[in-house]
Amino acid sequence: MTAETAAAGSLTAYVAEFAASTRFTGIPDGVVELGKKSILDGLGLALAGSVAKSGGLVRRHLQGLGCTGGSATVIGTALRVPPRFAAFANGIGVHADDYDDTQLAVGKDRVYGLLTHPTAPALPAVLAVAENRGRSGKDLLTAYHVGVEVECKIAEAINPRHYQHGFHSTATCGTFAAAAGVANLSGLDVAVTRTALGIAGSLSAGLRENFGTMMKPFHAGRAAESGVLAAEFASMGYTATPYILEAPRGFFRAAGGGYDEAAIHGKLGAPWTFMDPGVSIKPNPSGSLTHPGMTMMLSLIRQHDIRPDQVVSVKVGTNQNMPNALIHHRPTTELQAKFSMEFCMAILLLERKGGLNEFTDEIVNRLDVQAMIQKVDFGVHPEAEAAGYDKMTTILEIVLKDGRTITGRADFGKGSPANPMSYDEVADKFRECAAYSRWPGKKAERVVELVRHLERVKDVRELTALLSREAGGATGKQTAGARATRPAKASQRSVARKATAGKAPAARTRRSTKARTKTARKAAKRGR
Repeated sequence: MTAETAAAGSLTAYVAEFAASTRFTGIPDGVVELGKKSILDGLGLALAGSVAKSGGLVRRHLQGLGCTGGSATVIGTALRVPPRFAAFANGIGVHADDYDDTQLAVGKDRVYGLLTHPTAPALPAVLAVAENRGRSGKDLLTAYHVGVEVECKIAEAINPRHYQHGFHSTATCGTFAAAAGVANLSGLDVAVTRTALGIAGSLSAGLRENFGTMMKPFHAGRAAESGVLAAEFASMGYTATPYILEAPRGFFRAAGGGYDEAAIHGKLGAPWTFMDPGVSIKPNPSGSLTHPGMTMMLSLIRQHDIRPDQVVSVKVGTNQNMPNALIHHRPTTELQAKFSMEFCMAILLLERKGGLNEFTDEIVNRLDVQAMIQKVDFGVHPEAEAAGYDKMTTILEIVLKDGRTITGRADFGKGSPANPMSYDEVADKFRECAAYSRWPGKKAERVVELVRHLERVKDVRELTALLSREAGGATGKQTAGARATRPAKASQRSVARKATAGKAPAARTRRSTKARTKTARKAAKRGR
């Protein structure tokens, strides 16, 4: 912080100076490498999100606006639109399956796992603007890290009430991320960046009551778009308060009732959030709070060879904050299932996996899935509560018909800094997402290698070209159909397995197959 900023005593000025002055050479190599994993993860999720129903609706909206033919790619499609709309569409895509990375908290009163999904608003905003301007991989990395760092430190500083009382911090803090990242990429000075943050503050919004619906990923998309908008209007001379963060009627007090200045002032890049406390990359497409329990459940299933027909009951205990986010105890849709501890336990007991193909409306409503959900009791456990909110402590108790009770505890899930994914493991997840969207394998492999050495890329349009379909390619009917058909195949395997056990006649299997094929065709038409 310069003497001028210190004299002004403005927190917003401090954040703006960090955003405006950070250069690639000032970011530690270790932080850059960690960021590449999240960037690759985000790009894969945008591909997978492009074939979600929300993706089709977003494309219809953009086409209806008549804003196609722009300079920025809607990932997974042949559409090119103005940068703000690409940021919007890709932000929704990254967050569509709730499979994106998660910020860890520092303070014990900051609910672990409930701060932000840092990449979903930050990456789409800076990628769209970087593509529009033909910027380098180094420029993209710098802007991305600036956005994520600002987002995470703001989320850490605001009073926990912000999230606990209903705000979706990915949406609110993510708007500042996108604005700061685009300001850095645009070369805005400190004063103009302060204005961009001021505009972003009035655009930040998103409520947790919409968890389990399409509005949750919409929040991330709107945050990304709003950040682009804020930086653009600021650069044109639009005015806004230069004290948006700390003012009595500013963001921290209006949206959270206050903030911890020590959590942000002097802390941007000191240390970088990616380095400490870190960012988790999700191993499953569900709320991050389910992952310690899922990691432990899968381990216990494999260790004890637990079969579904052996299970009498399952108890899952956590701290009191986790049930406040995992609110769908009897889910009937894939989006609700992402915030259902009961479904996440049930699907692992039945399938021994919980990937993109398991989180579908059809799978959620399978009779055996719904029956297993009924056996899962999810609530607060005193041991987990005592462990503190800086962890996602999950305690499992599985009662089996042979009289055994199997127990386990996990504080962290796979993909967390305590049990991290390597770049190659993240690449495998990227390939899963690419295959889910029926993305060409050669393109996918090239993306993996470009991101691995992103700082060497001269023009990010080399990267975005690999994430765009050829004009006239499958962006609507076929991709929507792909998503509708793949879960049906998983369900058919389940029906076939039951038939082998004498529980489902062959005629029923054939009828189910025909019915699902018909359903898939209808879904394809809806996604057009």
